[in-house]
Formats: sequence, structure tokens, C-alpha cells
Amino acid sequence: MTALSVLDLVMIGEGKRLADALDASRQLARHVENHGYKRYWIAEHHDMPGIGSAATPLIIGDIASATSSIRVGSGGIMLPNHAPLVVAEQFGTLNTLHPGRIDLGVGRAPGSGGATVRALRRGAPERDFAQDVMEMMDYLADNGRQPVRAGHEPNDVPVWILGSSLYGADLAAKLGLPYAFASHFAPRYLHHAIAHYRQNFRPSLHYSAPYVMVGVNVFAADTNDEAEFLASSHQQWMLNLHMGRTGLLPRPVEGYVKNLPDHERDVLNQVLACTVAGDKAKVGAWMHELVKRTGADELMIDCRIFDAGARLRSHQYAAESLRGALVD
Repeated sequence: MTALSVLDLVMIGEGKRLADALDASRQLARHVENHGYKRYWIAEHHDMPGIGSAATPLIIGDIASATSSIRVGSGGIMLPNHAPLVVAEQFGTLNTLHPGRIDLGVGRAPGSGGATVRALRRGAPERDFAQDVMEMMDYLADNGRQPVRAGHEPNDVPVWILGSSLYGADLAAKLGLPYAFASHFAPRYLHHAIAHYRQNFRPSLHYSAPYVMVGVNVFAADTNDEAEFLASSHQQWMLNLHMGRTGLLPRPVEGYVKNLPDHERDVLNQVLACTVAGDKAKVGAWMHELVKRTGADELMIDCRIFDAGARLRSHQYAAESLRGALVD
């Protein structure tokens, strides 16, 4: 059965603080754990108004401490921003604190703008992403291939490759690692990338067969109209981002999409093509169809809803609707 998981950017809503967003994330993690979700991942971003997940490993540790069984990890760590040794040390320690519950998803995008990248990397030369991934995995395995050690023992933290193009799909296939495609905001190459990944997958010590996670935006409510209303916060934030107007997560607006100019509606339709907003029947049917078309082993939901209670219900309804669709 297809697994469901959560991607959280720790969104800060208008009139709210980072502390409010972190508290809402803890509540959501406990809630989805109770409703059968498999993972809860935090995405690294820097210097972006409205996103509170910059200190990603710290938040992962906080979420893991607030829960008891759900896997917690990164979706992802932007590896070019960090020394592979430091990432291995951090996630090895997290895995020691929360054995068997930590995931390490890595990506090669900066997760920030040019000035922030310069501040993070302090003029360090650009490195080869594939080499960094393999170096980081050496440190985690404590296999003696690197001149220093990242810990006192091997760590079995699962490493995932994240991406939105053929590059990540190819690397994940060559290394025999699971692959998460960022179709929740960059859906264009979804089918091409996962087909390439499956066709070129090489079994490894980590995985004997390909494993695909597909990112989606799901907004579930009692009615289609209510779900569309809730989704408007996410839609506003994404359109603002693409128009260069970053800010806090806006309050929802009635009829937001239908009142947009055509060119702005077109932008949203492209960026959020892997999105559904509706009641349980609509959401369940849409997710079931996506699983059929992609063969996804897992769906990861990004759901930026302004009201914390409505966000809890949306994730609950999504889990119930997918189970119902699969049974039907």
C-alpha cells in the first residue's frame, strides 16, 4: 500500500511568530503519527520570509523528541551549503538519539538566494555534488575511506536523493538510493525522471530495488469550496515567490485563483500541477490516480494552510481518503 508522508517548511503565517510555527509543526507531527503517516521531513531554506526551517537538524531533533514512532528527516539538506563531515556528524548523532527513525534526504539546490549562498559558503569553491554524497555516506558508514571519522561507530541513516530533474534521478539510480521527486513545486519532469531512475537503478547494499517518493500538494476539507479556500494561502505564497514578492504565509482569500489575471493563473497552474483541493472523495480519487500513473511507493504532502486546526484536519482527511480510494 502506498505510504503517506509530510513535508514541512515550518511556515510562519501573517501575524504569527517562529515559535507559533514550531509549535504547530510539533502538533502536526504528533497528529499524522497517529494517522499512519510514515515520515515527517523538514526542508532547508535560508533568508526566506515565511519559512522557519533554516536550522533544519535542530528542528528534526525537536520533532523526533515530540513523537515516538514516525520517521523524521530532511527534505532536504542542501548539501552544497555544508561540509559532508558536518552533515554526517549531525545526522549520526540524531540517529543515536532516535535510533532507526532518522532519514537524510539531500539536494543540490542552494535553498536560498545568491547573497545567502555567499554567506553560507564563505567563498568556498563549488564542489561536485555526487562526490559530496559519496563522501558523506563514507563518513556515516565509518568505512575507513576518509581521513577522519564522523563518529564512534557506523550509522545506518538512510540517504535519499532529492531532485526535480534527470540529474538527481540518474545519481540515485547509480548509487542504488531511494529517490524523491519535487513535483509539489517543479512537476515538469516528473514522469521522465522517475522512468529514468527505475530503468537505470543499480541494486546496492542499501536498496535492492528502486523506491520512488512523489511530492504533492493536498488540501482536504469537508467541501470542495472550503478546500479551495484553504489552498489559497499556499497559492498566494507560491505566486508571490515566483513574482519576487516573498513574505509570510498569507491568510486565505475567497475566489483567489479565479480572480487572477490569466498570466498569473498560468504560472500557478504550471508550478502547482501536482495539486488537489477538495473533499475526501475528490482527494482520494486524485491521489489514487496519481499513484496509478506514477507507480509511486510513497506520496509526500506539502500543505501550507494558514489555520493550524484546518491543517491537522486536511492531513487526517488525506490519509482517510487515500485508504478509502485504495480499498474501493
